[in-house]
Amino acid sequence: MFLTTLVNNPVFFLRYIVIIIISITLHELAHGYAAMSQGDDTPKRAGHITLNPVVHMGVESLIFLCIAGISWGQMPVNPYKFRNGRISDIWVSAAGPLSNLALALLSILLLLIFYDSGLLSRDFIYLAARVNLTLFLFNMLPIPPLDGFSIFSNIFPELKQLQGSPIGTFGLMIIFLIPGFGGGLIKIADSLILTCIRFKFGF
Repeated sequence: MFLTTLVNNPVFFLRYIVIIIISITLHELAHGYAAMSQGDDTPKRAGHITLNPVVHMGVESLIFLCIAGISWGQMPVNPYKFRNGRISDIWVSAAGPLSNLALALLSILLLLIFYDSGLLSRDFIYLAARVNLTLFLFNMLPIPPLDGFSIFSNIFPELKQLQGSPIGTFGLMIIFLIPGFGGGLIKIADSLILTCIRFKFGF
């Protein structure tokens, strides 16, 4: 269980918790600002345009993060208020994962600039890049209720009937039960980061 990391490696535990909280909070805020840019004021009216992680994640999610290392967030939006229909819906859905991709790219850039400077913690920045790349890859999976499904179901409307169905929940369960699936996403993220480092420094 992830909670044992607090005893075995408290520095990693705290770094991971901080990075996840920041990443999910900015992910949800990206959804909110994208929704407002498309004419939906629901995020603001619901009080979700804030940096308070408790608002976006909830107490249960934060507790589960500390215990199991897994968490989630939520941003209330109303697609019926979007001014451009499916195009708006795609943009709002993509905004969250794209924020994680942006955080990952920023972390990689910082890693490359300050790699040997000692000014920043190399391990912390690397972990931030890895976590955000993994969140991007995971959220882009076309499985409800992930953002990737919302994007693909707007491109292929026939998939809409799967929204809110037990199939989505079953699909997520299968993913978490597949041995090495999460590790596979992390390996992809590591490969991308290490490729950038090798390209920059030639090793």
